[in-house]
Amino acid sequence: MESKAKLAGHAVHPMLITLPLGLLGTAVIFDIIRAFTDEADLAVASFYMVAAGIIGGLLAAVFGLWDWLAIPAGTRAKRIGLWHGVGNVVVVVLFAGSWLLRRGQDNYAPTSPALWLGIIAVLLALATAWAGGELVERLGVGVDEGANLDAPSSLSGPATTSPPRTVEP
Repeated sequence: MESKAKLAGHAVHPMLITLPLGLLGTAVIFDIIRAFTDEADLAVASFYMVAAGIIGGLLAAVFGLWDWLAIPAGTRAKRIGLWHGVGNVVVVVLFAGSWLLRRGQDNYAPTSPALWLGIIAVLLALATAWAGGELVERLGVGVDEGANLDAPSSLSGPATTSPPRTVEP
């Protein structure tokens, strides 16, 4: 099942998820390092990374929802996609809570609850990322129907189905 939202022949949702995941995960790492070093600059960087990650996560969610709506009802992919999407919305909400708890702090230093919200969110994000991988790699969601080892560039139009390549031992 091909993605419904594409840019230059590729699904938009997977293009967008890398930035928020990287920002939010790195923010938690910075917070943990800051807890041991008391380096104020790490807390400031983390604060802004969380803000950017929330915005990026919400943008990625729009395109993920668009693709999810195209998955046929009653399929395992629809159920896994729902779990993946709802789980990621919870991740964004947890990080939003963490961000709000930091706003009144000196140098945006995370309070203990703010730090734990981020840690829990990252652990949940690992599970939802697995679900996203399951959707693509096991269930074929977002994969071009003509995908194969010798498919032409996505910029040249849809791939055509060709027989699988045989590899000589």
